[in-house]
Amino acid sequence: MLYKTSILDNFLIWLENLGLTTNTAQLVKISITVFSIILLAFIAHLIIKKILVTAIHKFVRKSKTKWDDYLIKRKVIQSLAHLAPALIILYSTQLTLEGSPRLLDIINSGIFIYISLVVMITLDAFLSALHDIYLTLPLAKERPMKGYMQVIKIIIHAAGSILILSQLIGKDPTAIFASLGALAAVLILIFRDTILGFVSSIQLSANKMLKLGDWISMPSRNADGIVIEITVNTVKIRNWDKTISTVPTWALINESFQNWRGMEESKGRRIARSIYIDIKSINFATDDMLERFKKFRLIQDYINEKQKEIDESNKNSGITDEDTVSRRRLTNIGIFRKYIEEYLARHPKLHPNKPPYITLVRHLQPTEKGLPIQIYVFSKEYSWSQYEKVQADIFDHIFAVVPEFNLSVFQSPSGEDFKSMAYLNREAEDT
Repeated sequence: MLYKTSILDNFLIWLENLGLTTNTAQLVKISITVFSIILLAFIAHLIIKKILVTAIHKFVRKSKTKWDDYLIKRKVIQSLAHLAPALIILYSTQLTLEGSPRLLDIINSGIFIYISLVVMITLDAFLSALHDIYLTLPLAKERPMKGYMQVIKIIIHAAGSILILSQLIGKDPTAIFASLGALAAVLILIFRDTILGFVSSIQLSANKMLKLGDWISMPSRNADGIVIEITVNTVKIRNWDKTISTVPTWALINESFQNWRGMEESKGRRIARSIYIDIKSINFATDDMLERFKKFRLIQDYINEKQKEIDESNKNSGITDEDTVSRRRLTNIGIFRKYIEEYLARHPKLHPNKPPYITLVRHLQPTEKGLPIQIYVFSKEYSWSQYEKVQADIFDHIFAVVPEFNLSVFQSPSGEDFKSMAYLNREAEDT
């Protein structure tokens, strides 16, 4: 301290001996001192950036761990290196500019603001690096943390901004925090979506309602696709047509959406589709029809066993063959339904009828379009393209075999049908 004072005092005396006035000599001394401090800080910055930071980068690249790579990627070390010149300027000015309190206050305020900015940027980069490291963990898909990181960043930037503002206006930071209490209602109104989104993101994560990579459908927002990002304010969904839908996070709590994760985890996707059979084509199976149906390998045993059961039941009930109404008989629609069950049971792309999967071939309520026969099964293929192929193959076969059972599929008449009917009517009149 005495050595430093002695050097500066001797330098000031030397300037005065050169013929400079006291004020001019003082100004030259301060200017040279400030320039020297800035030069020293610049040299320190170059040394740290070119030598120390470069050495750390080389060490990180050679290390086997991956987490330190994300620190380099987010430039945490580079940001932290900016503190060195600021600290040098801060402590150097304290030692050399004691005689200029006004200038010292200005420099200290500037250094404080600079350090605050560097700390904010460094913490922001560090949190981003932590999030990148977290994304490498399997847990990241189950519990996204980006929303929490954003909230922490908001708090850091808000606190840093208040500290900088307090330095600029010369007031205690606690006074600024106290004055913000009066603006709480305004802040809540301004940050309404952020607050709602933060609470919603906690609910979504805690209840495992949504995670990255989930396929969700939200008709109210015209969204149907894969979740690619979850933040405090928004959830981004890449739709199947490659467009991006941005949905407010709070909307996923307030509104309904369908998450297809269960289907993907179960490795089975439901097929629930109906074909409409023309009711006029439904009849009892005649002996000729039964003989023809017995040639179908999938239902040979069923027809033989069922016919034997029916014959014994009719015999025990005393019902003769002439009583075509009272006696039990097989129907073409019943045999057709059994054929579909056997066909589906042997299909290699469908799950068997065992929990948690269900296989049904059932009648629905008849409509003006005929009798709906619903096929309810679960495909082993659940990706969209493969699932559609399996479904198409099944119904291609079903539609093709319907006529083999003396049945017809209902189809609303078209203009060509009406023309054909008119032509037949004219032919009938002519004859």
